[in-house]
Amino acid sequence: MFYIVGLGLCDEKDITVRGLEAVKGSTRVYLEAYTSILMVPKERLEAFYGKELIVADRDMVETQSDEILKNADKEDVSLLIVGDPLGATTHTDIVLRARALGIPVRIVNNASIMNAAGVCGLQLYNFGQTVSLVFYTESWKPDSWYDRVKENMANGLHTLLLLDIKVKEQSDENLARGRKIYEPPRYMSIPTAVQQIAETEASRGEGVLDPSTTLAIALSRVGGHTPPPGSPGETIVSGTLEDLLHTPAEAFGEPLHSLVIVGKRLHHLEVEYASEWAVDKVRWREVAEKVYGCALE
Repeated sequence: MFYIVGLGLCDEKDITVRGLEAVKGSTRVYLEAYTSILMVPKERLEAFYGKELIVADRDMVETQSDEILKNADKEDVSLLIVGDPLGATTHTDIVLRARALGIPVRIVNNASIMNAAGVCGLQLYNFGQTVSLVFYTESWKPDSWYDRVKENMANGLHTLLLLDIKVKEQSDENLARGRKIYEPPRYMSIPTAVQQIAETEASRGEGVLDPSTTLAIALSRVGGHTPPPGSPGETIVSGTLEDLLHTPAEAFGEPLHSLVIVGKRLHHLEVEYASEWAVDKVRWREVAEKVYGCALE
């Protein structure tokens, strides 16, 4: 059996009982280490699970899946995924590869940012398409995400923006020369994301994401209520995009960061709930009433 096990969002204790049973019964256990990160080192997982973990980077998962799936038709093999197993298309692909080889697959679900984003107080059924925001460069500033947000906004729906992660990436020079030298990991922060959003809005000029009148909620380390000593846990900051743009970077906490763009189908209870973390509570409520048309009690 090939198990794809969700680990949840925080630490070694977020795994489900069913997931832990699969791990303990597996002859090989792989840890996918590039689509997201946990808040604790691999060694803590190994100590808790009682198993050695084989780190599976992008190259292994995407081009060497046969190695992961080897003998999985005769013995149990587990692939551990931060969050929920099917939150990335990469993992859907390996399921299809396993099926093609006649290997039985079992998915063990867990919490992911897709549902844990509800911690900010916005109702999950009022979310539209989830969008990824990549790091801009001087020569590459893809803005197709803007159109997805625009569609959500037209329907009054909130948008969850997943911010870029760069793990085990090569520079253009090292890639061209075939040198296996990797850049340090980079995780997009809220300030970078909001700056890119403002830049794209200025370029497009459609008024969809006017920084002064668009409400947003920044999320950091969702699920990290009981972090390890010395490690900051969950952080939530709400305000207009303009408020977030002028908020000190340290206020947003450690990565990973996500950002929610608030849609116009906004309920007064959502406004009240998220006002707890507002940079400016008066402006938060004022924009909700005057721009979003939310009748506050």
